[in-house]
Order: sequence, then C-alpha cells, then structure tokens
Amino acid sequence: MSHHTYYRLPETHYGEVLEHRYDIVILPWGAVEPHNYHLPYLTDAILTYEIAVECAGKALEQDINCMVMPPVWLGSQNPGQWNKPFCIHSRAETQKAILTDIVTSLHGQGYRKMIILNGHGGNSFKPYVRDLAMSFPDFSLIVVDWWTTVPTAGYFDEKPDEHAGEQETSVMLHFHPELVAMTKAGDGKVTSSGNASVDNKTGWMPRNWDKVSKDTGIGNPKKSTAAKGERYVKAVVDKITTLLVDLMSER
Repeated sequence: MSHHTYYRLPETHYGEVLEHRYDIVILPWGAVEPHNYHLPYLTDAILTYEIAVECAGKALEQDINCMVMPPVWLGSQNPGQWNKPFCIHSRAETQKAILTDIVTSLHGQGYRKMIILNGHGGNSFKPYVRDLAMSFPDFSLIVVDWWTTVPTAGYFDEKPDEHAGEQETSVMLHFHPELVAMTKAGDGKVTSSGNASVDNKTGWMPRNWDKVSKDTGIGNPKKSTAAKGERYVKAVVDKITTLLVDLMSER
C-alpha cells in the first residue's frame, strides 16, 4: 500500500497539515531494548509506527482521517534487560508525564480521539488512561496492543513467541528486511524463572531476563518469513481499522 505523507507526522509539514482535517490521532509507543541478536533495538517503535501508518491508510478508504504521531520510544523494562548496553528503562511517572503532555496539547488543539498503539509488552497504560479520563472526560483514549489483536494460531508455529521470536521477526521481515540479521539470531530458548507459579502465570512478577533468556529473545525466530509477517499484518490492520471506524461512530 502506498501512503500519503499528510497523515505521517514525522514526514509531513505544516502547509500540508492545514489542508486536511484529522479525526483520530494514533500514537505509536514502543521501547529501546535488545531483541535477540538479530533485530534492531528500536523494533517495538518501528513496527508499531509502520502498522499505525497501514491502519491510517486503510481508515482513509472509509473517509476517516488519522494522524500518525512519531513513536514514543521510552518503555518499561525488566531486571536483567535494562542493564544491557543502551537499553533504556522509563519509570511509570515518566511515561504518565509524557502521555499527559501529549493529551493536554492535542486536547487544547481541538482533537478528541486518540489510539495508543502499543508495541512493547512491558508498557502498561491503564492507570494513566483512567486518570486522563477524569481530567479530560470529552477525550476518547483507547489502548491497543497490536500483537494481541489477532490470535497467532494459523499464522506462526513457534511457542512460546513473546519477544524477538517468529511473530516479531516475520513482521520486521515484511516491513524492513534490511534491518534483520538472521544469521546472528539466537534460538530464543526460555528457561525457568525459578518460580513455577510465576512461570505458569498463577502470579506475576518482573522476570529477570538474565535468568530466562541467554540471547534476550523468547521464542525461536528461525521459521520467520516476510510472507508470514505480511499475512499477519493484514489481519491486524483490518482489526484495528474496525476499531477506528467504531471510534468514529461513538456518541
């Protein structure tokens, strides 16, 4: 799909923006962290931005104009991950402050609908969104974790597949194959965290990445293909575009 620049804020300009109306803002949010040995540090932000652009293009077919914001790259990290070189951990209060500033600015400019398109499993926005709903009751703010919108069964084979595995690698191969160093990829083997009840998800605690993964991946990427990524992205974009349509019809 070819895309206009006027709904990609990093690439458009003020003169072009003034020529269009905008119904919904899409804010991609990712992280900066290792993704096994073969994917870029900025994978979460890159993929989320590209999917957001695809959604904006699809929504335009139904006369819905979106603006895709530059991706926020500050994500929440786990022990054993944030201590890796150049992995950046963002505190909860930092993320909330960033989101509040963005919503405050957009609200003051007259915008009333926004999607946070999240690409990082460590990010959790619900408490911030609840607070913002109190401060801006006329501002609709929806959070979408793109990788959970469509079940992976029938698209990918590997289990588990949580981080830099078959799903993420296939999607990156679809959008930016030049950024994937498959010959360097580790096997993404997962070991026990040391707590069986946490491993089976009876309870939750931050996983120490040094304990559960040697290469920082969770899931084997070796079966990844661009074709798998393209097919999955299409299903994800269709699902999120339906959400955008529903948001526009919201009373």
